[in-house]
Amino acid sequence: MQLMYSFIIPVFNRPNEIQELLDSFLELKTACTFEIIIVEDGSTKSSKQVVDSYTSKLDISYFFKENSGPGASRNYGMQRANGNYFIILDSDCILPSQYLNAVNNSLQHNYVDCFGGPDAAHASFSNLQKAINFSMTSFLTTGGIRGHKNSIDTFQPRSFNMGLSKKAFHETQGFGRIHPGEDPDLTIRLWTKGFKTNLIPEAYVFHKRRISWSKFYTQVNKFGMVRPILNYWHPETKKITYWFPFLFSFSCILSLLLTVFGILWPLYCVFLYYILVLVSATIQNKSIIIGFQSLIATTIQFFGYGYGFIKSTLTLTLFNKKPEEAFPKLFFKIK
Repeated sequence: MQLMYSFIIPVFNRPNEIQELLDSFLELKTACTFEIIIVEDGSTKSSKQVVDSYTSKLDISYFFKENSGPGASRNYGMQRANGNYFIILDSDCILPSQYLNAVNNSLQHNYVDCFGGPDAAHASFSNLQKAINFSMTSFLTTGGIRGHKNSIDTFQPRSFNMGLSKKAFHETQGFGRIHPGEDPDLTIRLWTKGFKTNLIPEAYVFHKRRISWSKFYTQVNKFGMVRPILNYWHPETKKITYWFPFLFSFSCILSLLLTVFGILWPLYCVFLYYILVLVSATIQNKSIIIGFQSLIATTIQFFGYGYGFIKSTLTLTLFNKKPEEAFPKLFFKIK
């Protein structure tokens, strides 16, 4: 099958990110044909001037639309793309030079209508970015569920680095209005229609999250709130693994309470886990500072996600509220 790739990149108020990403496109070592579609999602800080500076170097198109969220912006871009296979990226990603060859080689040998790739930390990332990257990708955290070959769950691509065939896009109509959570929702609907998904481990990107501790908490808290909504829409996808962050958080609190009664072994188990995280993060990043920051990131990830998950679960089950009624801020209005 002859594949022509269209990169779909929504952007919101981040022209500097687009410049870094487009610079990485110039470094791609590939003979594959590709175009780039930039969709400005109602930004007040326009990326047009940055994009225009690359028009003589790359096959690139720029579109501006009213703000309606990343899912609708990706759909907007795919509707206007010329390729037959779309690759969706977040604007805060940087591509390694072998990226497109890795994608193309995999699809030529094992074609699927939807793929996902992992994220990695670039050497230039800050300590905070590396610590958060560890918590989001390590096998010791929820990263072990969402992004590796030996995933214990069926792989669900994430839209920061995701491929989708034109056929699959037309049959599913692309992303829905929920955000975050629009990517697993699309994946589940793809499965329902018989499409297959796959992880391409070699097709990683450097995911340069512009984030702080507070923003990271807000992000993972929303992830937690979204998962019960997806379970509500797609009950066949419920997994015990989605409860792990809440159960871990609850266990940490319980272990502290039990010390009042002289029961210490649960707290020792928690300490052992944190030691494993510290050692693993320190070795991976060659920095004890990043190791300790990874402890903070892991704690925020589990407690933020766990709280959002149980809050959403109770709201949807005990109080029998509809998702859009209970959590209107998680849904964009299509304009």
